[in-house]
Order: sequence, then structure tokens, then C-alpha cells
Amino acid sequence: MKNQILILQIENGFSKIQYSMIHRAISPYLTQLLQQFPAVTLIGPRQCGKTTLAKTYSPLYFDLEQDSEWMRLDLEWESVLTSTTPVILDEAQERPALFKKLRATIDQDRGRFGKFIILGSVSPHLLKNVSESLAGRVARVSLGPLTLNEYPNMKELWLRGGYPDGLLFPANYAVWHHNYLRSLAERDLPNWGLHAQAKLTEKLFLMLAHCHGQIFNASQLSKSLGITHPTVKSYLEFLEGAFLLRLLPPFAKNIKKRLIKSPKVYWRDSGLLHALLKVSDDKDLLSRPFVGHSWEGFVIEQILGVLEQKGVSYEASFLRTVDGKEIDLVLEFGQTTWAIEIKLSSMENQKFFESLKATAPLIQTQKSILISNVQSSIFKDDRIVANLADFLAYLGQLQNGLSLCAP
Repeated sequence: MKNQILILQIENGFSKIQYSMIHRAISPYLTQLLQQFPAVTLIGPRQCGKTTLAKTYSPLYFDLEQDSEWMRLDLEWESVLTSTTPVILDEAQERPALFKKLRATIDQDRGRFGKFIILGSVSPHLLKNVSESLAGRVARVSLGPLTLNEYPNMKELWLRGGYPDGLLFPANYAVWHHNYLRSLAERDLPNWGLHAQAKLTEKLFLMLAHCHGQIFNASQLSKSLGITHPTVKSYLEFLEGAFLLRLLPPFAKNIKKRLIKSPKVYWRDSGLLHALLKVSDDKDLLSRPFVGHSWEGFVIEQILGVLEQKGVSYEASFLRTVDGKEIDLVLEFGQTTWAIEIKLSSMENQKFFESLKATAPLIQTQKSILISNVQSSIFKDDRIVANLADFLAYLGQLQNGLSLCAP
């Protein structure tokens, strides 16, 4: 199946949105889950394409943020259940009473798969209801903004991020992103339970942009914002649940070195980060002192996004010892561990890779991987030096329980 992105046309002097088809890489995995489970929960940030993707599977759609749609669903419940295509329930976290109804309906015919696609933009609320009411009846899949294997223009994707409205129309860059964040701060986040004034939330957004790629320091943020340490932590956990931030945890297994134990903070979408930091274009980005951290976060999101698209189970973390040894991204697939170092420049690849090889044995890795802007990628069974596009193509072959050999 294919998904839709937006194409802008001009008609009679006015801009008009028209839909054109583009493949979303997660579609085969979503199709597979719909063939195996009565319901699938598709979660991800607002306006990343969840609704558009779901509607490629069925026209039977209900926006449960709207009271009228909730009433329509109630009145048409018996008839919609006869549909041969999935029933799409958007922003399902807004209607907690729905989940018991779903459980009863699913249990009446457990052998019928692909009955419901449940969409949600804030994971803690939605997943709580799913875990309490639909355990064993529903699969979960995460959809993020567009990734490089879906939109193969790295310069544009890195600068503007992967939200279709902010990426596909260059004139929208920064303006769209600021409006998106303002809407979240003023309406969506308070409605979802974040009890903070919009101005405080917007100030927090900006401070977190300046902290991107760095170790989380709750005390520093609480002092700057004039709120308590626990309140800062709760706000960040909420923003993570709304898919704005990634709190990358530290590697937690016992090794012989003392480890940093606080997470790293990343904005999940590079376009939102760059808009907050007033980056005007790609040349401006390359001149900024934070460009290395921006690139690091972008690469991490691309890698984890592809793993989500494939349905591969993984644990992601970073390693930093108190004496300065570091691995940007540690990926664990069961008993298999990969160490990944991320560099924007390829000028000192030999030096970077030697440093990685010296640190990787601390966590007994099976692969040591350097991602940089090399022209020609090198894949060996235990070591890889690759550009991002080639590495994502390599990851695209990965399946659960399979460790890839060199291509």
C-alpha cells in the first residue's frame, strides 16, 4: 500500500492542497500486523502522517476529538462493525470509554483480524488504556515524520525535518514549525494533561533546543525556569510521550568503568530544533557551533525510525564513562550489541574508528560502526564505515533475530 504526501498547486491565485501517492516504508509491517491482530495501535506525533496512512487501508474514519464524530460512531456502531475494511479511530486517547467497548467487540469474534486501526498522538494516555483494556488483542506500531529512505534528499530533510507540511513546502520552513509548537503549547499539551502556562512551555522548548545532544541537567533547567527539579523531570517525560523529545538512556549494564547515569536530550525532529534555534538555511546550519549535535540527533532518529519501520525489537542507549570514553549510540538486539559512532565530517575517519574500536570492547559489541559523510561505504562482518544513506539501506534488510553479514 502507499501513503500520501502533500503537493501544492496554485489555482485562481490561491494555494490548493492536492494529494499524490508516495510509499511509507512502514506500510508492509502495518499490513502484516493487521493480518495477525484484531486491532493495531498506530502512535506518533501530530501531523506526521498517521491519518493519511490509515486512510489508505479504509475510508471508514472517525475523528474522536470531535463530539459529533464520537456521537456518530456510537449511533453507527453496529453498522460499522459489518465493514470489510478496518474502522479507523483517530485520537482515541480522547475517549477512554471506547476501550472497554472495543474489548467486548473484539472478544465476540477473536478470529477476525484487522478490525480496528487506533490512532493516537500522545503515548502515555493511549497506551495506558490499551494495556488495561486490550492486552493481547492489539499490536502497536510507531510512525514518525518522513525518513531518508522515504524522502531521499538529505540536505532538505536534515534542515527542515520530516513533517510533511514543514518539509515539502520550502516557504513554510520555520513558519510552520513555530505555529506547530505554539499550537502544542497553547492547546494540545494542556488538553493532554501538561499543566503549564504556554509561555513557560515555549521557554522550555527553547532551552531544550540549546540542550540538544547533551546530558540532561534537571537542576540547571529548574533553576532557569523557576520550577522544581521533579516538575522539570515530569515535563520532559510528558514531552517525550508526545513524541517531541527523545531521552536517550545511558548504557546500564555493569562494566569496569564508571558511567554517566543521566540521559541525553534530543529533539526528535531536526526541523523543529532548527526553527527554535533560528537556522535560516543549510549554509547557516553548517556555520553553527551546535551543528555536530544536530547531525548526531538526526542520524539517531533516522536509524531508529528505520528499525521501527521494519518492526525490529531493539534497545537504544549511549555510553559515556566519567573519564571521557563515549559511544554515541548503542543498539542491543537480544544478545547482539552494536556500537555506533556518528561524525559529520569524514576527514578523520581513521582516528574516529580507532577510538571506537578502543571503546567498543567495554560493552562486548559484535559490530563497530562509524557513520560519516564518506563517498564509499565499507561493510565487514564486524565493522562498518558508511554514509547514512548506505547504512539505512543496510538496516532495511534487518529482521528480528537476524544479524546481518556484510552485503
